[in-house]
Amino acid sequence: MKLEKNEIKKIIPHREPFLFLDYLEIIEKGIKGIGYKKFNEDENFFQGHFPNNPIVPGVIIVEALAQTAGVVAGIQFIKENRSVLFMSINSVKFRKPVKPNENISFFVEKINQVKNAYKFSGKAKVNDTIVTESVFTAMII
Repeated sequence: MKLEKNEIKKIIPHREPFLFLDYLEIIEKGIKGIGYKKFNEDENFFQGHFPNNPIVPGVIIVEALAQTAGVVAGIQFIKENRSVLFMSINSVKFRKPVKPNENISFFVEKINQVKNAYKFSGKAKVNDTIVTESVFTAMII
């Protein structure tokens, strides 16, 4: 199931300039999905990160993984008006810098659930190259 930005906004509360998904594919509701984003060269954070050598900040990549997981988990609760909140980052590895105008895919999969806490594994890729890996936890409230 493909979700465009306007449909993503019905599931998570993030808005521009802090919404880091262009569109998303739900592979399995509550379990697995892929978010997509192209960070254009005119993004404001490139002015300071870093002048003459711009790269997407790693924390923004992790946030985009979390937003992807928020949509994947949250879509099943949309009629209940519940939210998905980022709880913790269990681990993160930045493997390769991401440059302006590169297309990033955010792969997330639920690996554990205890009550309303969901643990996700996430990988961000440019083409077939893993640029960031993370394990993180979100809570449904």
